[in-house]
Amino acid sequence: MAPSRNGMILSPHFHKDWQRRVRTWFNQPARKQRRRKARLAKARRIAPRPIAGPLRPAVKCPTIRYHNKVRAGRGFSLEELKAAGINKKVARTIGIAVDHRRRNRSTESLQLNVQRLKEYRSKLIVFPRKASAPKKGDSTAEECKMATQLAGTIMPIKNVYKKEKARVITEDEKKFKAFASLRMARANARLFGIRAKRAKEAAEQDVEKKK
Repeated sequence: MAPSRNGMILSPHFHKDWQRRVRTWFNQPARKQRRRKARLAKARRIAPRPIAGPLRPAVKCPTIRYHNKVRAGRGFSLEELKAAGINKKVARTIGIAVDHRRRNRSTESLQLNVQRLKEYRSKLIVFPRKASAPKKGDSTAEECKMATQLAGTIMPIKNVYKKEKARVITEDEKKFKAFASLRMARANARLFGIRAKRAKEAAEQDVEKKK
């Protein structure tokens, strides 16, 4: 049972060796060095491939709040790869990320990513497995010599915002009531089915009366 009122605390355990249990972070500078060395080692290991990894598609963020922003997605959809004329299995071998779950909801996004793939393909330098026997699609010896390792993101995505110029507010804009218009639009959407049903019933009644 817990002690009641302002009595003496029984068997207090206040002399534990707490200093041994303190979480320290003295290895932070060494961790920083270790991460840097690991990044350099990886860059040397995968050279001349890009350091940042495979090419990513341009996708729009979900929800009304962020749907104007474009960012890098997980991978290109199978439809985009097909439109660009790239095999889904070959795509992964030439540094293109593939996401078989993604679907294209609009033609604009499909065309944007197809163009992105085509641009990447035109700039791509593919090293032959055997220098003595290059295959179809491999780059020439001169192009291979020119190849350098890309340090940053491959074809970074930039958000372009169009700034609207200041202008005089028109009379129609002054008279426009945004709140009332939204309420009316919501009401019309809500009552659409009921109104259609009533109109149909009224039309049927008129036909019966005419008979």
